[in-house]
Amino acid sequence: MEKETAKNIRLCAIIIACVLIIDQTVKIIVKTNMYLGQDIAITPWFHILFVENNGMAFGMEVISKLFLSLFRIAAIIFIGYYLYKLSKRGIDANRKYIASVSLIFAGALGNVIDCMFYGIVFDDPFPPFTATLFPEWGGYATFLHGRVVDMLYFPLFSFTWPDWVPQIGGDEFLFFRPIFNIADTAITIGVLVILLFQRKSLSSDLKTTDDNA
Repeated sequence: MEKETAKNIRLCAIIIACVLIIDQTVKIIVKTNMYLGQDIAITPWFHILFVENNGMAFGMEVISKLFLSLFRIAAIIFIGYYLYKLSKRGIDANRKYIASVSLIFAGALGNVIDCMFYGIVFDDPFPPFTATLFPEWGGYATFLHGRVVDMLYFPLFSFTWPDWVPQIGGDEFLFFRPIFNIADTAITIGVLVILLFQRKSLSSDLKTTDDNA
């Protein structure tokens, strides 16, 4: 049992470390080599577009920055504890389910790192100047008030609605409009895998929680 638990924990650690290293490396490279708003077209349908946001995944902004940062930290603590409990099941654990939850945890942690520390370790120059890591004159914000770095943009296709369409006639429709990062991608993949392939494991866990309540 202990050997299987160790394997589960090692799986979690590898996934989390890989996501965090890739996510933070890409963000730091983008932030220190591109100015805010800079757009590099890799292909017509894939751009590296440097933006920052105070909100949730894919640039959404709904609630205050401080509340959102605290909510994220609380969510990470909860998911981390849940992941630990899953890993402790040893041979009975579903490793595909553990891997999916690990992706969600790693993605959430990646964005929280931005919120917690980026305001402290980066400055905020006006374009076309790029940010400096650990500037002598200090960062652009206080702890928990950093902005999340996004850069992945996939304008797959667009068209203009016909004039006869009510309300939106003449407007341009663009798919896919949100700009996101590696952490958002990890969260999305983790959630989709659970919903599409691991619903039985999720339902079983929810039922066990209800029975123990």
